[in-house]
Amino acid sequence: MRTLILGLLILFTFNVNAQNDKKVEEVRGLAVGVQAPMFHAMAADSTQLYLDSALQKGFVVIIFYRGFWCPVCNKHLSSIQDSLKMIEDLGVKVLAISPEKPEYLNKMAEKTDAEFTLLYDENYKIATAYDVLYTPKKGQTFVYNTLLGAKLKKTHSDNSQQLPIPATYIISSDGVIVWRQFDPDYHNRSSIKEIVKFLEKQD
Repeated sequence: MRTLILGLLILFTFNVNAQNDKKVEEVRGLAVGVQAPMFHAMAADSTQLYLDSALQKGFVVIIFYRGFWCPVCNKHLSSIQDSLKMIEDLGVKVLAISPEKPEYLNKMAEKTDAEFTLLYDENYKIATAYDVLYTPKKGQTFVYNTLLGAKLKKTHSDNSQQLPIPATYIISSDGVIVWRQFDPDYHNRSSIKEIVKFLEKQD
């Protein structure tokens, strides 16, 4: 019986991973107008952040990023930090999410001076729910791990080395996705100008 149960667990785990094993071109991201999946996740300081609680105070900006090792992510989050007051003055909270464990969230905070909340997407649950999760090609993971020092198997919750497409979502206080920036090309990111322009129209 124990062998049977173990076998079923292994099969279940394999099937879950297989369902999430998408190529970057197969990922679509959730569309504007749909209800945003609620979640809770651990922040860099090991506290839990609940999206439904954050939405009770107003709009929330969610940014998926790849990791502390990604130069484009560093630049993007630094630009968000530079203009953070413009967003927060509109009563909006910013959350940045990656599959990296809390100690690596702290590395990203050090690199970008981020004062907004960085969250650990354990087991890729949030990225999966928002349909931004994909599996990079082996050549890409080689570059990330060896040249950029990502060490994905060490910094993530498992060995799958999956990553999120660096998408940005704005979620209204009633839990609906009202704006998004989504591009499989990781070089292309949301801008402060776009985010603030949209949020100012919501007043």
